Amino acid sequence: MPGRSRQTPRRRPRLRAAVLAVFASAMLLAVGLIQPAVRLVAGMEAALPPVPRPGDLETSTLVLDRDGSLLRPFTTAAGRWRLAVSGEAVDPRLVRMLIGYEDRRFYAHDGVDYRALARAAFQIVRHRRIVSGGSTLTMQVARLLDHRSTRTVAGKLRQILYARKIERQLSKQEILNLYFVLAPYGGNLEGIRAASLAYFGKEPGRLTSAQAAMLVAIPQAPELRRPERAPARVRQARDRVLDRLARVRVLSADEARAAMGEPVRSRRRDFPKFAAHLARRARLEAPGREHRLTIRRSLQASLERLSAARIAALGPGLSAAILVADHRTGEILASVGSAGLLDSTRNGFVDMTLAVRSPGSALKPFIYALAFEAGLAHPESLIEDRPTGFSGYVPVNFDGRYLGSVTIREALTRSLNVPAVLVLDAVGPSRLFSRLERAGARLTLPDGAAAGLAIGLGGVGVSLRGLVSAYGAIARGGSGLALRTRAGRMPDEGSRVLEPAAAWYVGDILRSTPPPANGSAGQIAFKTGTSYGYRDAWAIGFDGAHVIGVWVGRPDARPVPGLSGIETAAPLLFEAFDRLGARRTAAPPPPNGVLRAPGADLPPPLRRFRHPRKGPVARDRAPEIAYPRDGVRVDLGLKGERAPAPLAIKLRNGEAPFTWLVNGRPVSRGSYSRSVRWVADGPGFVTIAVVDAAGRSDRVSIFVE
Repeated sequence: MPGRSRQTPRRRPRLRAAVLAVFASAMLLAVGLIQPAVRLVAGMEAALPPVPRPGDLETSTLVLDRDGSLLRPFTTAAGRWRLAVSGEAVDPRLVRMLIGYEDRRFYAHDGVDYRALARAAFQIVRHRRIVSGGSTLTMQVARLLDHRSTRTVAGKLRQILYARKIERQLSKQEILNLYFVLAPYGGNLEGIRAASLAYFGKEPGRLTSAQAAMLVAIPQAPELRRPERAPARVRQARDRVLDRLARVRVLSADEARAAMGEPVRSRRRDFPKFAAHLARRARLEAPGREHRLTIRRSLQASLERLSAARIAALGPGLSAAILVADHRTGEILASVGSAGLLDSTRNGFVDMTLAVRSPGSALKPFIYALAFEAGLAHPESLIEDRPTGFSGYVPVNFDGRYLGSVTIREALTRSLNVPAVLVLDAVGPSRLFSRLERAGARLTLPDGAAAGLAIGLGGVGVSLRGLVSAYGAIARGGSGLALRTRAGRMPDEGSRVLEPAAAWYVGDILRSTPPPANGSAGQIAFKTGTSYGYRDAWAIGFDGAHVIGVWVGRPDARPVPGLSGIETAAPLLFEAFDRLGARRTAAPPPPNGVLRAPGADLPPPLRRFRHPRKGPVARDRAPEIAYPRDGVRVDLGLKGERAPAPLAIKLRNGEAPFTWLVNGRPVSRGSYSRSVRWVADGPGFVTIAVVDAAGRSDRVSIFVE
């Protein structure tokens, strides 16, 4: 015993030393493992990408109307529909359901829900399959931003570290906003707003419980749960979401059960394309992800439906354009560029509000306005509507008839050609050209050509937008105003185009123009036009607040028999005014300088129009065959296999009725028409003669073949 007691003190130091050695070794081993782990984590954190804010993400360019409603979105550079959206624009029901299903402790954790991770790991070990995920919404955002695989330990660790970094730099609402923009919904759809528009045809601000549950379910397997491909699978996933939300009491059992009865639509809707041509120009003209226009979406949609329906009834190949502006501010409220953007048979991709076409008679009001301004005429002045030549230029009325003495008012409301050219010759084509340019019409002449008398009857190019701008100046009492499409910009006041009295006279005349069958007289001042060859039909009108222009025709400029401004375009114009949804604004009162009197009470110089250089127009000139001219050869197709074309013989001057003779044989007696059609029975020389009521005559000799 004494010996053993002497050995114990010596063994205790050895045991203590051994324990210390083991502890020291364990510490050294732990340190050896921890330090590399710390360095690994530090290296991974340093390599993490920066955290973007919701506004930093690349999103689709959006074109909005004046009130912020979506007109047309465009895909990103990568071809994805990713529309910016904030939490305030998302239905709160969807937010509650998303958090209740995906991350119930979202507002409590720092990016990682360790309890959920532990539960998921335990379930995997126990059931040998994934029962529930452990990812938080922040971790899902980290994966969507990082685009790295999370199926490895390193990938999962990187996701966790990035989620914690996101939580340190962003608020919970900003994290939700990132999810709302980035969540995948199959194909090229990203974000809740894009999905809601594509699958439900509406913004995500007001959703049913079934729709919200569907938007919660799809991102878990976006390619497998695309409604247009697998509606049954989508419905199963949606119902699982509804069932779980009912169990955790985010929804009531009755609400969940009712939502499960809602069908899943299997068709993906097109994104809005309102004012498609104008929206595309807005995107190309200026940088930025958002462009707000002056367009009223409700009016735009209504007029697009109107044009498509009316043009479909007119036949194939035709299109229509409608432009609506508030002439008090210059704001364009609707711009319909075609009768169907995607209708290739009508060349719907062509914006006909900007296409340069012949305006027909649509410029006549400006001719008379210049005459009123110069003191050459008054609306009640008499003017002659008789065949008249102007140095080789011979205008003919649309129907080939002449009315003799008429008032300027009647000449304009009936759109007579000869009086208009007579007045234009007096005021000067160059003056008309410059005034229209000042009004924003932007006329186009052939290269090197000067403005001639033909511009008064459509011998010039102009766009629908140019005509609306010019008529807006008449509606504003002669004051020009630049049309604009960008919301928030101040009106760009233009220069004076017409004197107030002249503009009022023209507006007063146009209000007395007989309307089409669907219109009411006296409410709208309007003018129609039909271009040469029946290629373009126009109708431009205004009231006290709005000016509307309508064009109908073929974008490829082919003739359309029967097309006319009054029959084709004017009914569209009056329907467009009806769809403004506002009470008709009254015409302005007459300004100073307006003389309101019948023709007999006018001052003598204004009772009858007199050309300042030529005096009164001759009223009893001898008849003259205007076409064909003497000595010409006329090809009527007499040598071909088809039936020969008739020869159209035209007359100017003379007093009706007329007797027509060909080779001495009468072909028409007692005719009041100044044109006649004759069919040749074979090639050869022909003598054509005409005799008027006063016994005066004219004749020509031609060769037909």
